Amino acid sequence: MKFKRYIYYLLPFLGTIFCLWYIREATCDIVYTDYIRLVNKYLPDVWSAENFFRPDVLTRIPICYLGRIINVYFFNYSTTFDMGLGALGLGLSALVLGRYCDKKQVGLVWFSFLMFLLFGLNKWEMITNGSGWPHFLAFGCFYYHYLVFDRVLYGEEKKNDRILLLALPAIITILIAGPYCAVYSVVLILSYAFACLSGRLKNRYCIAGVVSVVLPLLLYMWSNSYAYEDHDGAIKISLVEMFLERPEFFPNFLVRSMASMVVGEETIRELVERGILSDVTVYLMGVLLAGGYLLAFYLNVRYRLYQRTLMPLMLLFAGMGNHGIILISRYIFGREEYGMSSRYALQYQAGVLGIVLTFALVWKLADWSRQQAGGRISRGAAVAFCLLLLAGHGYTDYRELQKAPYREEYGENIARAALQYESLSDDELRETFDYRKSRPESAADVRRALRILKEHEWNVFGR
Repeated sequence: MKFKRYIYYLLPFLGTIFCLWYIREATCDIVYTDYIRLVNKYLPDVWSAENFFRPDVLTRIPICYLGRIINVYFFNYSTTFDMGLGALGLGLSALVLGRYCDKKQVGLVWFSFLMFLLFGLNKWEMITNGSGWPHFLAFGCFYYHYLVFDRVLYGEEKKNDRILLLALPAIITILIAGPYCAVYSVVLILSYAFACLSGRLKNRYCIAGVVSVVLPLLLYMWSNSYAYEDHDGAIKISLVEMFLERPEFFPNFLVRSMASMVVGEETIRELVERGILSDVTVYLMGVLLAGGYLLAFYLNVRYRLYQRTLMPLMLLFAGMGNHGIILISRYIFGREEYGMSSRYALQYQAGVLGIVLTFALVWKLADWSRQQAGGRISRGAAVAFCLLLLAGHGYTDYRELQKAPYREEYGENIARAALQYESLSDDELRETFDYRKSRPESAADVRRALRILKEHEWNVFGR
């Protein structure tokens, strides 16, 4: 029995090791793409007061400042160090889920499947982009907050859990979450509303909880009002105008984004180009994932799972909210497939975890195992859905592992170009470092960033 409990903590550790190994096999320690902007903005003086004391500082994710300082002083500004932090952040999410599944006695097969999904390489673009490491940490913190909320709500609270509930929103929203704080905050507000209406928490504590969520959210929104959004390739059109001109864009965007959680976006594109998948099949995958959401909500209500735990519903709402907020914030690129990008898989993943966690928790319930038509159909649908995810994620992982050496080679080519950047043309710099290719000033930005690194013998120049 003790060994069984260890599995809930061993698999998160092994998953983290797998991610670190993948980073080693698929990446090169080189600055390019978004790092060009970061170097020009924050280096060489990582202590510059100008960067700290500015109204839009919360949009820059304050914990990044600490990570950048450590990186510069101890690792010569290594992108691999940042990627490693991202893997550890993903490991934190896994550890929280392991703790939850241990307490709720989720079967090891179900838990193993959750870990398989959590550490899937459909997130390769986030895993290999070190600048996004705080996002992995943010989701680990979100899940931990959901876990603490669940404990308090169902009489399993530990010492100081109630204090944690009131303190965590400020810490997470202000220091770590960045733009992801919107969905996180809405999920918590809805959860407090449920706690109040169900009588599981006293009204005054629910009010205090909502205030603890709203105040840092408002502070972030204030800070965000001073931020300047500069998206390369965006079109200038309002949400309403887009809806009136292309009403079909929004459902198509959502369905495609859901399809990317069955099979990774790049893998889908390859299969479509080879004629193995059609656009109709891609849309069907998205519809099936939406069906998984509906089935999970039905099971939560039908078997009153919310009377035992709220975390699956919190994850479901988080997943749906992320699909929605990415649509609202990324429609400006005018491409229905934009929401399928691997960089968004981390956000969508919350919903998929909520779906599977729901199946896992109701699997052994007596009401579901009876030989009734509704129960048999629900079970069959849940099994079919999980097999679909297993096949889709498994094939995506297989393809990404095959590509790992080529991704590493791609990075090595950039590293070689960086060492001779002074002799490269503007077009070569734009293409090689993949930085705002449509902007005339991008080549100068690349040169400036590489000059800073060379002068201080950082990154590729410090080897």
